[in-house]
Amino acid sequence: MSDHQDTLEALNRQGPLTDKLKSLHDVLNKRFEFINRVAVAIYDPKTDELKTFIHSSAEANPLAQYQAKLSEARSLQEIRESGKPRVVNDLTVFAKGAHEHTHRIAAQGYGASYTVPMYFNGDFFGFVFFNSYRRDVFDEEVLRILDMFAHLISLVVVGELTSLRTLISTVHAARNFANLRDTETGSHLERMSRYARIVAKELAPKYGFDDEYIERVFLFSPMHDIGKIGIPDSVLLKAGLLDAGEREVMKTHSEKGRQLIDGMLRDFGLESFQYLNILRNIAEYHHETLDGEGYPHGLRGTDIPIESRIVAVADVFDALTSHRPYKEAWNMDDAFEELRRLAGRKLDPDCVEALIKNRAQLEEIRDRFQESSFS
Repeated sequence: MSDHQDTLEALNRQGPLTDKLKSLHDVLNKRFEFINRVAVAIYDPKTDELKTFIHSSAEANPLAQYQAKLSEARSLQEIRESGKPRVVNDLTVFAKGAHEHTHRIAAQGYGASYTVPMYFNGDFFGFVFFNSYRRDVFDEEVLRILDMFAHLISLVVVGELTSLRTLISTVHAARNFANLRDTETGSHLERMSRYARIVAKELAPKYGFDDEYIERVFLFSPMHDIGKIGIPDSVLLKAGLLDAGEREVMKTHSEKGRQLIDGMLRDFGLESFQYLNILRNIAEYHHETLDGEGYPHGLRGTDIPIESRIVAVADVFDALTSHRPYKEAWNMDDAFEELRRLAGRKLDPDCVEALIKNRAQLEEIRDRFQESSFS
C-alpha cells in the first residue's frame, strides 16, 4: 500500500478561490521555489475592464482593488488577440511603461513574469500571471510545468464563476418570462451592480475587503430583488400608489428572495460555494435601514450586513437618477444631496460617501448603460 498523499487534495474542499490558488502555489513552489506570486485577473467585456481577482503572494498585493481598460494596456491586449502566452525574463524592459499596473509591479521588485490568457468555450476570460523576483528563470522546462498549472487554475476559476453566472442568468431569464422587466430593467441591474462594486472597492481599505469579495458583491447585486417574482401582478404592476395592505405584500419580497435563493442553490448544487452568504444577505436585508425602520427584520446599524448596506445605496442612487413612468430622472447633484440627507438615518454614511466621491465613474456607467426599449 502506498502512503502517497494527493498534493492537490485542497481543490476538493470547500473554501475561497484565494485559498485554492495558494494551495496550488505551495505545490508549485516545491518544484520551483522562485515563483513568488500567482495572480488572476478577470475581464468584463461589457466595459472592457480587466479586474484583479485573486492572488497568492504572501506579501502585500501590489495590485489590490485594481482595474484598467484592457484596450489601453497594449501588451496585454496583444496577448489576448494572439491567444498566446508571454514570457518576460527581465521586467526592466517595461521601466518606462506608462501604465499604473506596470509601475506597481516594478515597485514590488519583480524581475520576471509569465502571462497566460484564460478562455472559456473560446471566449476570453482573463489572465493568469506568474511572477518571480529573479530574472531569467522562465526556461522551456519551467514553462511546460507552468502551462499545466495555468490551465488548472483557469479551470478552477472559470468553473466556479461560470456556475454562479449561470445561476444569475437563469434568474434573469425567469424574470423576463414573468414580465417583471418594468420593475428591474437590464440596464438598471447593469448600473447598480457596478455602482455597488465602486462602493465596495472604495471601502476595501477600511473594511478589509479583498478582490474576491468585491467581485462577489458585483456578481450578486443584480439578484437583490429576485423575490419580486413571487409578488402578485396586481401589486407589483399597479400603476398608482400601493395601499397599506399592498405595501405589506410588497415587503415580503425580501424573505421570498432568500427562500428562492436557498432553493436554487440546492437545485444547482452550489451550496458548498464560499461567499454565498453575501448573496443571501443582499436579497434578504437590502431594505433594512440604519434606524431600524426597514424590513423584513427591523435590523439596526451594523447589524445589517455590510454588503446589504452597499447594495441599498447603489439601488437608491440608481432609482433617483433613472427615469420612471411616475418621475423624471434626478440630476446627479440632487441625487447626492438626497443620499447625504438619508445618510446616518436610513443609509450607511460610509457607503454614501464612497459612492459620491467617484462621480466620474458613476457618470461613465450611467452613460454606457442607458435605458432603452430593449433593456
